[in-house]
Amino acid sequence: MLLPGKLSRPRQLKNVVTRARVLKMLAGAEHYRLVLLTSPAGYGKTTMMTQWAEQVECVGWLSLDEQDNSIEQFAAYLVESVQLATDHFCQRSSVMANKRQYASLTALISQLLVELSQWPEHLYLVLDDYHQILNSDIHKAMRFFIQNLSENITLVLLSRTIPTLGIAKLRITEQLLEIGSQQLAFDHEETHQFFSCRLPVAITKERSDQLCDDVAGWVTALQLLVISSGGQKQERLQLNSQGLIGINAAHLQDYLLDEVINRTDPKTRDFLLRCGLLRSMSPELIEAVTGEPHSQQRLEEIEQQGLFVQRLDDSGQWFCFHPLFASFLRRRCQLERADQLAKLHRDAANGWLSLGYPNEAIAHVLESGDTQLLMSILNEYGWALFNRSELMLLDQCFKHFQTAELVNYPHLLLLRAWLAQSQHRIDEAATLLTQAQSALETNHVEINSELHAEFCVLRAQVAINNGDLAKAEEYARYSQEHLSASNYYARIVALSVIGEVWHCRAQLEQGLKAMIQCEAMAMQHQVFHYALWSLLQQSEILIAQGALQAAYEVQDRAFNLVESEHLQQLPMHEFLLRLRSQLLWAWGRVDEAEQAARKGLEVLAHCSAHQQLQCLAMLAKCDLVRGNLDNARQHLTRCENLLSHHYEHIDWVINANKPRVIYWQMTKDKQAALQWLDLTVKPEGAENHFLQSQWRNIARAQIIVGQYEQAEQTLQLLNENAKQFNLISDLNRNYLILNSLYWHTQQPYKAQQALIEALRLATRTGFISHFVIEGEILAQQLRQLLQLEVLNELEMHRARSILRQIAQHDKHKVAHFDEQFVQQLLTMPDVPELIKVSPLTSREWQVLGLIYSGFSNEQIADELDVAATTIKTHIRNLYQKLGISHRREAIHQAEIFLAMMGYSN
Repeated sequence: MLLPGKLSRPRQLKNVVTRARVLKMLAGAEHYRLVLLTSPAGYGKTTMMTQWAEQVECVGWLSLDEQDNSIEQFAAYLVESVQLATDHFCQRSSVMANKRQYASLTALISQLLVELSQWPEHLYLVLDDYHQILNSDIHKAMRFFIQNLSENITLVLLSRTIPTLGIAKLRITEQLLEIGSQQLAFDHEETHQFFSCRLPVAITKERSDQLCDDVAGWVTALQLLVISSGGQKQERLQLNSQGLIGINAAHLQDYLLDEVINRTDPKTRDFLLRCGLLRSMSPELIEAVTGEPHSQQRLEEIEQQGLFVQRLDDSGQWFCFHPLFASFLRRRCQLERADQLAKLHRDAANGWLSLGYPNEAIAHVLESGDTQLLMSILNEYGWALFNRSELMLLDQCFKHFQTAELVNYPHLLLLRAWLAQSQHRIDEAATLLTQAQSALETNHVEINSELHAEFCVLRAQVAINNGDLAKAEEYARYSQEHLSASNYYARIVALSVIGEVWHCRAQLEQGLKAMIQCEAMAMQHQVFHYALWSLLQQSEILIAQGALQAAYEVQDRAFNLVESEHLQQLPMHEFLLRLRSQLLWAWGRVDEAEQAARKGLEVLAHCSAHQQLQCLAMLAKCDLVRGNLDNARQHLTRCENLLSHHYEHIDWVINANKPRVIYWQMTKDKQAALQWLDLTVKPEGAENHFLQSQWRNIARAQIIVGQYEQAEQTLQLLNENAKQFNLISDLNRNYLILNSLYWHTQQPYKAQQALIEALRLATRTGFISHFVIEGEILAQQLRQLLQLEVLNELEMHRARSILRQIAQHDKHKVAHFDEQFVQQLLTMPDVPELIKVSPLTSREWQVLGLIYSGFSNEQIADELDVAATTIKTHIRNLYQKLGISHRREAIHQAEIFLAMMGYSN
């Protein structure tokens, strides 16, 4: 629950001095991105902005405190403050904040900014006491917020210090309205107004001016003068002013003690010290810590005495002390009520609990050191706090307990382990589960079958994360049998784990059915993140089966779910974008594939860097299929750095290995391939597409280094498993590697048969880029197949599509000698003099490139859209200029030119 007092601007105080001078400065606030009020405590920042806010429309207000350093809490209050100001205009942001469906605070703010850009009015968002924020991630997100504000938004910050939000740049670009202590300090006229409405005896203008100068216009000091006068005459007031000259924070505590607290009666003093423990107050809370039944009336009396009480809402239900005074009261309470302090915090905690704020209650319980009460709160509210994503708070609570202390609360043992799992601390979750089981057995604590089944659900989740399929299935099936029908969340998790087990075991049909059922259950009970997860699993299974069009349609449903339920910032959204990128890449839609991968990186922009590994690998694959080796190398370098600094799941490593091995193939880097072969993991089997992928990487590397027999054995095993488990996409890929193997071992018939089989399968999978990335060697074979007319119509169509893309993207082979290539070539010292004396025309260079690429004369004519007789003329001319007499010599000469330019054959 959100405290309403934090989201309401304080009420305008009685007898407030109209600050026309400062209001004039604020009149143009809408023209600035940021309005910043900075000064030490007590200069009236909040009062000033409350006065200003009465004169403008559409103001969101958030009063910050130290607990708002929690990103989740800050996010919830920030979005709600906007919602209250805009009549709940930003619905998507609100859902994301409430459900914690964002990868980072910056990601949530991005969505908020998108929605606010459509808000028709000018919005002012005021964050009071911003100096309370110490979390660097929040500062980073707010810096992003300021940098990307649309013209209809102004952020107003009230702070004791200058925040680290790029203020200097805003000053330079005149996007900052800055008001400091000098502007906030009262001038002579304002001071005179202040005293005139507060003192029972009027003072002269000269005396008022002198007092203003004595305290340099510090508003709190002026208020202290009024309080300390106690209704006395001018002489007493003048004397007290001398005590305030040069006052600073170190002396203020003593001054408040001598001139404020010591002047109150004992009952009021006790009331103030007890209430000082509360960051915000309501009648129920005040009564809880003071024991006074008419506490609100008492507080209002104190307010009338000018003792720094501020109202937080118009209903009169929530109050707080001026931060300066509140800090002083807490310190005095610790000194004067040390023996009562623990009880006071317990009373405050119980007061918060009665109002339904367990999170606020926990803050007091932690101060009290009452672990028994803390345990009681966790016992009653722990799972509710977990479901509200109060993960940091729960972590803080569990630090006060050992496993043995929780043994009589087995559901808390489970909660603590789920807390670790939910924060991706998988090893810790496994350890906590083991400790819990040992403690329960040692202490002979019996748990009912329902709770035992819930423990097994978590064990299943941990097991599948660790790749232990047998244990995962055992625990998940036990859970399914013993969970009650109403325990839908645990049942969804158990079914999801079983679906993953079948998926990993290549029992694809069973896995697909389980994930479809899991999706239906998750949608029924609105567990949308598991619904999304099940759709992602369905897509992967369908891709493995070769049903890429069906997988594409499932992905469309997943994108619709992300949009409708505002799941854009979940890391699973990146997984979806990556799957879409893989599919588009397979179909040869490389630009779209790259765009999807980059969107995936945007989702992960503020996550740990290592999570970007797979999207970076996809970007490398996009550049490789285009022949952009330099760009691919840059992406691969980043991947290798991540792999060297982080332990990654084996599936992530396998996916990152794909573009690395292809890059070594294109650059003929045998040493890198051989070194990798010595170090890489060689799986025991190849029964699923994860393992198939790794063995295919191995086979490709074996071909690069000339280990042809081993490569053939590897590929035969892969095909046997792929056929057995209906891994159609893997079978398609395997035949392409077989084609490469047979080409390198000079077995043209076998190479041709493997390529025909790959084309046959591609009419089902739709593969394009898997062919294109094999380059010109494969293109030559495709042209031969087209000449032989051994392909059916669909296979011929696909072959021509592949050839067009190879011609477009196979830049690393430079099959077409373009103008830039020729200009660089002619500068090489070893270029034959004959070429310089009698240079080839641009058309003759094109023809030479096509001859090298394996085109027949008729195919060259079709490619260049000229008559066959014209091509014969071009060939005769270039033969004469090169001093050669037949096609084989032309191909050899082209290879020499390519070698001069650093390209391998």
